[in-house]
Amino acid sequence: MNTLRSIFKKRWLTILFGVLIILLFIPTPYYLNQPGSIEELAPKVTVQDGEKSEKGSLNLTTVYSIKASNPYIWLYGLVAPNTEIRREEDVKGNLSDEEYNSLLLHMMDSSKQNAIIASLTEANKKVEYHYNGIFVAQVLENSKAKSIIHVGDVIKKVDGQTFNESEELINYLKDKPVGDHVTIEFMHGKEKKEASIEVIELNKKTGQVGIGISPENNMTIEPSIEVDINSENIGGPSAGLMFSLEIYNQIEKGDLTKGYKVAGTGTMDASGNVGQIGGIEHKIVAAHKEDVDIFFYPKDINSYDTNEKEIKAKVKEEGYEDITIVPVSSLQEAIDYLEKLPEKK
Repeated sequence: MNTLRSIFKKRWLTILFGVLIILLFIPTPYYLNQPGSIEELAPKVTVQDGEKSEKGSLNLTTVYSIKASNPYIWLYGLVAPNTEIRREEDVKGNLSDEEYNSLLLHMMDSSKQNAIIASLTEANKKVEYHYNGIFVAQVLENSKAKSIIHVGDVIKKVDGQTFNESEELINYLKDKPVGDHVTIEFMHGKEKKEASIEVIELNKKTGQVGIGISPENNMTIEPSIEVDINSENIGGPSAGLMFSLEIYNQIEKGDLTKGYKVAGTGTMDASGNVGQIGGIEHKIVAAHKEDVDIFFYPKDINSYDTNEKEIKAKVKEEGYEDITIVPVSSLQEAIDYLEKLPEKK
């Protein structure tokens, strides 16, 4: 009898062990987002003849994002502090991993270009730039361009016309009737392609039409002074504001940091405007853990903006009293704030 029980127990243990091993290889449709790192920018940004002798530091902030590739990682996310669990489709839509990574790298490249343009313009330095077609950031599921045009492709012409900025292309398409066709000339890697794409309705409420892609600007810049930004494996556009501050600080005489540890987040466009970002609650947690003195973040301007509300709620919830949070809508606002600061004692 004892022998039978022992055999039965061993079999169940073997089955249980096998199930636990199998679970390691069952992916889940979730991502975990957590506070990431604080990265000092002086070692990453080098401006020709620039000055790096900062008493304090300017820092970008990151969000640590991990795919829950098995149920154990997902379970960890349920109990880990400051962890946000998001569905995969909410993170990257219908993009493949390759397309998503391509998009993040493009957004980082655009962020760096805009930061160089905005900071050099602010410092009264010459910078020229020109557009190289329209970058395809997403192709909607219902688009007739699906499987023809891919994320990372660059549209050169539509109906024989060249469009410099994404807004120009959107405006051209919006007056087209549903069912009409437009001829798209585009680059897929180094291969030049052409396709006829049907115009579809994008929004029933507004009547907006298009070809079902998300277009992004694609630029080449020619700055009057050399600027090198080493972004390593960081993706996305949210470091634009802090890149801009570091570039400006190296160009101009004096030290914007004045001995303070300054961090922040926010997109940057070529005109120096700061835009909204995702995961901001994780970034303020990361900044607080690293004893940051001042944290810049995007100001809520439009009714649908949420960064300012989110960060104030998080600071109140966590009881952060030793970090100064500063909302800004432009690079100029951030510079003005730092210039007025007294030296840190």
